[in-house]
Amino acid sequence: MPQEQEQEQEQEQEKKQERQRYRERPSRLPGAVVWTWDAPDRPPREPRSVLPDGCMDLIWTGGRIVVAGPDTHAFAVEPQNRVSCAAIRFAPGTAPVLLGVPAHELRDHRADLADLWPSAAVRRLTDRIGRAPDPAAALERFALDRIADTGPPDPRTVAVAEGLRRGRSVAATAAEAGLGARQLHRRSLAAFGYGPKTLARVLRLQRALELVRTGLPYAEAAWAAGCTDQAHLAREMRDLAGTTLGAYFSAAEAAEAAEAAANSETPQPSGSSTTA
Repeated sequence: MPQEQEQEQEQEQEKKQERQRYRERPSRLPGAVVWTWDAPDRPPREPRSVLPDGCMDLIWTGGRIVVAGPDTHAFAVEPQNRVSCAAIRFAPGTAPVLLGVPAHELRDHRADLADLWPSAAVRRLTDRIGRAPDPAAALERFALDRIADTGPPDPRTVAVAEGLRRGRSVAATAAEAGLGARQLHRRSLAAFGYGPKTLARVLRLQRALELVRTGLPYAEAAWAAGCTDQAHLAREMRDLAGTTLGAYFSAAEAAEAAEAAANSETPQPSGSSTTA
């Protein structure tokens, strides 16, 4: 067997094993997902590309807690940083309320929680999660307790995210939420990390990718997600994900993803199944 073909087969096998190492379940926190990724004994050879999804994650990894801010482009996790982790992915607009930090301050950034909160509080939380038999469940418990103290996100913020997720226009979403253009932009920066037009693009791309994963052709997925045509979707894929549809989806990956989607009962906050 030619060496190049052998390497391709090894890479495909590695990708398949990686998907098996990722697990998720719905959280008791509305709209959130609890997920884990178990690193293999041999470090991965390739970086992992995390696509924008409008969400923020709280990640327990390597004995520390990391906040993954909202992305405007694909975020590459280098092989040396791809270690086992447990996390909770929040629905758009939830994490800033829980953390007390505007989302735009964490845009396209990964930050230690210790850089955002008092060190003593982070130490106590880190120790608690580190001692827990199930760090993911401990993170979820923390999030539930925290949101009980802070209160839920502003209902109008929730309405904006839901309207854009369903494919409503920014103008229609603003009108439904009773917000003017400036109010909507200001609230969006704090809640989502970027303006409503960017959030709409991110959520539309995720809708299109989910449709492709079900087996829908690119052109049909583009139209159903709200793009004008396949070329429009291709441009959005390049701008937001830094790749092409063909590179992102191989035939085998699309088939496996479609099977996984058909067998999954886990709701996604924004159509994302990315991992850190």
